[in-house]
Amino acid sequence: MPIRPIIPNVTSKKLFSTFACARQTLASTEIPSSPSSLKSIPPYISKYKRDIPSVKKKMDKMETQIFAVNPKGLGKIVMTGDEHGPNRPLRDVWDIEYSEEGEDYKILERAAKELRETNTPVAFPTETVYGLGADATRSEAVKAIFAAKGRPADNPLIVHVHSFSQLRQLLLGPSSTRLEVKEELSEDPIPTIYHVLLRKFWPGPLTIILPNPEKTYLAPEVTTGLSTFGARMPRSLLALSLIRLSGVPLAAPSANASTRPSPTAAEHVYDDLHGRIRTIIDGGPCEVGVESTVVDGLGDLPVILRPGGVTVEMLRGCAGWENVKIGYKDGQEVGGRPRAPGMKYRHYSPKARVVLYEAGVEAPTLEEVGSQGKMVGVIRTGTWTAGFASSTDFDASGETAARKETTNGISHTPPSTSPSSDLESNLLRSFTQHDIPHASLLTVSDVSIWDINLGASTSDVARGLFSALRELDKKGVEVIYVEGIDDKVGDDIAAAVMNRLRKAAEIKI
Repeated sequence: MPIRPIIPNVTSKKLFSTFACARQTLASTEIPSSPSSLKSIPPYISKYKRDIPSVKKKMDKMETQIFAVNPKGLGKIVMTGDEHGPNRPLRDVWDIEYSEEGEDYKILERAAKELRETNTPVAFPTETVYGLGADATRSEAVKAIFAAKGRPADNPLIVHVHSFSQLRQLLLGPSSTRLEVKEELSEDPIPTIYHVLLRKFWPGPLTIILPNPEKTYLAPEVTTGLSTFGARMPRSLLALSLIRLSGVPLAAPSANASTRPSPTAAEHVYDDLHGRIRTIIDGGPCEVGVESTVVDGLGDLPVILRPGGVTVEMLRGCAGWENVKIGYKDGQEVGGRPRAPGMKYRHYSPKARVVLYEAGVEAPTLEEVGSQGKMVGVIRTGTWTAGFASSTDFDASGETAARKETTNGISHTPPSTSPSSDLESNLLRSFTQHDIPHASLLTVSDVSIWDINLGASTSDVARGLFSALRELDKKGVEVIYVEGIDDKVGDDIAAAVMNRLRKAAEIKI
């Protein structure tokens, strides 16, 4: 078993009520085989696949609970240093003074204890999507992520950290004589090419590819045999606090069943993983709604491996990244091991067939829609009209616009005091509660159309996309028509939205 890193900035806390000790992996989940030959992946992955059936027999179905946590109830953000200056060192300049007697803190501490002491993953919110986290230094805990999701064993995981100090310790590895990395190093183990990005975008929706030391703290299942690993520091205060309280880096893919739309609300996690994990931390709907951007700056030219919450235009505005290349495809990639999550396998797909209309393509007619089924779903983003511009008769239970609701009923209002810095303002975005879309039923002739209008704002489309796909699946529609958005112009996350839609769609028009 790898040695656990000693993580700076984490102090021992009084532990509250404990969780029952969880088993190692999960029942009732099939692990899809990798399309590539087992010869192309490390031997331990092949062995892990063979071991899955016997391991699953040991499992009992778990009781899954959702715990609503308000980030405002955790405590107070304290700025501990100067974050200004384009060439400033990468230091940890913030901390949290926890309200240890508060119920929100106690819930998060119990979840952190579960991560430390059991192999059962915990689902938690980030600013992008909900993550399914486990101790990245323990193989049995990481294997449980793959089992819970039904995730292909050669698909690497992103490591989530709470601080630059924690990241540096992972890069130095257990062979280093430095057990704590608090003071300045003569040579920063974080590659210089990333410094400008981390000053600007961390904490935030950006994952960087880093060299994995030969002697590493990370479990081999995290990297799936690659010589590199992906790391990010999430912007969500709940996520950062959970990592700090657990005292370990968390390997965490999206908290959904493999190939399903990513979860942007706690209820989505429950729909996919109830009975497979014990704890879901509910922080309300996610702010961004699509996964992090993944970049690799270790080669001759920097490359974007997955589009996400940080756009190509934003990256090209940073020194050394002006010529960053696109290294991903919008369809499923075949052959070899993926360098980053989201590159190789089918992703983001609801049960219903998805028909994607690219931006500018004329909307389908009602006759075309009706020919595909009598119960259909529609996701509109700007120009399509409800019922496809036909005269419509609303069902008695229908509404003239998609209603929006929150998931946990917590009122996340902005703080009354003004933030003292851009970083503090960034962290306080966790306090804003976002809405999730719900469908309206339109009855047109003999066709029932479940309609969701996400609006023309790209950020609203990104935030609501996965929720909309899941909502229409719940309605039992046979096919989902999606109005695409223009991803060729503008400094927004349209490229990430269309990448996900193109991977989910069976038909593209």
